[in-house]
Amino acid sequence: MAPRDSYTYTAAPSANIFEGDAPADPDKKEIVIHDRAYDITTFSKRHPGGKIIGFQVGTDATDAYKQFHIRSVKADKVLKSLPSRPVHKGYEPRRAQLLKDFAEFTKQLEVEGKFEPSPRHVVYRIAEVILMHMAGAALIYNGWTLAGIVMLGVVQGRCGWLMHEGGHYSLTGNIAIDRAIQVAVYGLGCGMSGAWWRNQHNKHHATPQKLKHDVDLDTLPLVAFHAKVAARVKSPAMKAWLSLQAKLFAPVTTLLVTLGWQLYLHPRHMLRTKHYDELAMLGIRYSVVGAVAAHNGVALTLAWYLLYVQLGAMYIFCNFAVSHTHLAVVEHDEHATWIEYASNHTTNCSPSWWCDWWMSFLNYQIEHHLYPSMPQFRHPTIAPRVKALFEKHGLHYDVRGYFEAMADTFANLDKVGNGDEHVKAH
Repeated sequence: MAPRDSYTYTAAPSANIFEGDAPADPDKKEIVIHDRAYDITTFSKRHPGGKIIGFQVGTDATDAYKQFHIRSVKADKVLKSLPSRPVHKGYEPRRAQLLKDFAEFTKQLEVEGKFEPSPRHVVYRIAEVILMHMAGAALIYNGWTLAGIVMLGVVQGRCGWLMHEGGHYSLTGNIAIDRAIQVAVYGLGCGMSGAWWRNQHNKHHATPQKLKHDVDLDTLPLVAFHAKVAARVKSPAMKAWLSLQAKLFAPVTTLLVTLGWQLYLHPRHMLRTKHYDELAMLGIRYSVVGAVAAHNGVALTLAWYLLYVQLGAMYIFCNFAVSHTHLAVVEHDEHATWIEYASNHTTNCSPSWWCDWWMSFLNYQIEHHLYPSMPQFRHPTIAPRVKALFEKHGLHYDVRGYFEAMADTFANLDKVGNGDEHVKAH
């Protein structure tokens, strides 16, 4: 069932945090977790995850907290140290029964071991990217240059999938090990920063498709996925660019984004945050590129490198775009529940053996947004039960064919870019 054109969330998910008519202190920031209101006014400035915690102020953040910190013992200790108070008598979050059923469902999944990693799967995923790199290098060495570059471009995208799972700590389940895997795979395989990605991507997971919150909507000047984003553009040159964005997105825009990340944004972040381990990965990556240039010449190597980066960029960004970008948005001053974000603002691609591999199980985006710390290969096993939970509560479970979702994505780019966006206010 495809989602409606728009959704309206008229009340915060934890409406009436304050008892009776007690006015909210404008300088006080509180969030509700497990029936206690925690004062994060001071802590929000030193929250390890950055500004993301501010997205939950005034709401029931129980599910967001649990899913982001499911593998962190330290988080619970910090939470207990914060000033808190019990919520007032009679407090009930919006869609309370849905939240209750989701909590019970989550407990069932925990008992069944659905959050447990598989060492065999971890070995397979890492071996895959190593062997594909070796195959690509061997093809180029033996004169099959184009085939080798295509192989390396695809495995660059596969590195993006693998580092994504490491960044969610859903690979081995050990935060330190998953971070190390992410740093190595993202640095060597894609030339990018895992620390930067974690900071930005978690903001997306906290509030997908929410204006002024989800960084995946903050994409100007290169692309606009929604009319409200495109409306900010005043320059005739920029409007002309956006009018062509459906045609430019795959071959040009994705390459520009990747090069901007590789050559400026991510190295700058590494230097500013002193992530020397990530800088070391870049050093190794570009040493290999330099060695190839020394043997084949700078011009030819540069041409090969741009083609390799372009293929990887198209693979990863086009596949990520199908999951949200063509869907309704949430207004910046509205609040959906954790489950509503996954239902109303997320699309799955129909499961199949090839699509599960091609998207590394991220075609199950609904399940991934409900449980970002669950090993992704387990998503197919819970999908029918998630659908049943949604149907019980009248929520949409949006599944589209892979090519249908891709067509919807590019049709949306064309509509938005040409001012023919008929989605209503949201």
